[in-house]
Amino acid sequence: MAHPASLTALTTLGVVGAVGVAAATWGFGIERHLYTVRRHTLRMLPPGTPPLRVLHVSDVHMAPWQKRRQQWLASLTALEPDIVVNTGDNLGHVDGLRGIRAAFEPFRGVPGFFVHGSNDRVAPSPRNPFKYFLGPSKVRRPGANLDADALDAYLSGLGWVDLNNTTGSITARGVRINAFGVSDAHRDWDDLDALPPLVARFGDGLRWGVTHAPYRRVLDEYLDLGAEAIFAGHTHGGQVRVPFARRALVANCDIPLDQARGLSSWTHDGRTVPLNVSAGVGHSIYAPVRFGCRPEASLLELLPRD
Repeated sequence: MAHPASLTALTTLGVVGAVGVAAATWGFGIERHLYTVRRHTLRMLPPGTPPLRVLHVSDVHMAPWQKRRQQWLASLTALEPDIVVNTGDNLGHVDGLRGIRAAFEPFRGVPGFFVHGSNDRVAPSPRNPFKYFLGPSKVRRPGANLDADALDAYLSGLGWVDLNNTTGSITARGVRINAFGVSDAHRDWDDLDALPPLVARFGDGLRWGVTHAPYRRVLDEYLDLGAEAIFAGHTHGGQVRVPFARRALVANCDIPLDQARGLSSWTHDGRTVPLNVSAGVGHSIYAPVRFGCRPEASLLELLPRD
């Protein structure tokens, strides 16, 4: 007859094993396909200005076979956005642009902005996911070069303005939006010194900052440049989270972990502005999992100030 302690241990191991299998099945097979729209309302427009609907997409990490992701992104045109903000990492495969075209073609003619993440220029490569707990990931071995020029040409053709280490402006519903951005700060591709003389040329209108990776140095500089709202991605919201926890386990940059997903605010030198960090739509093809962190796009309804 088995000893009671042995039976308890075996039962415990069985339960732990079953929970592990269930969690893996959920994260790898189910939740990463449960796309959702995270909605926010901000009163930041001048009085008398018409409302604006801003669709914020990020971290698509597209591979050509990801038809479900392509169809869901294309369906977001039903939200009738006035502006699209794309915070990078669009490609997840050397042939990812085929999927991007299928996903974003319905948005042609909707004005917007975009910046690069590393996976707009370099293909992803396998890496040990546990190293993310030691701090922001390091570049160990570069992946294959991606056709960033073709991606940029396509996104610009949709009507989206390239903000990689530069500035640009669009008009939506009669409202002028002046924006500035940097290329991927995680790879040190950002050139913050290039922005001040360009921003000095802005005329009237809103002023937004756009970045892929929300590093503190970038966010602080954006406030110094007069940003009234900041859009970022990169973190994947942590990608694997403790369900219902406010803080992410990792962010892969130096932003506070409780700001790695969703709408919060950033304060620097006496100014505070809204900061929206998208948890993103996709994931690396080498880490096809989401747990406690559904893939998402953000819809921000901008209203006039009281």
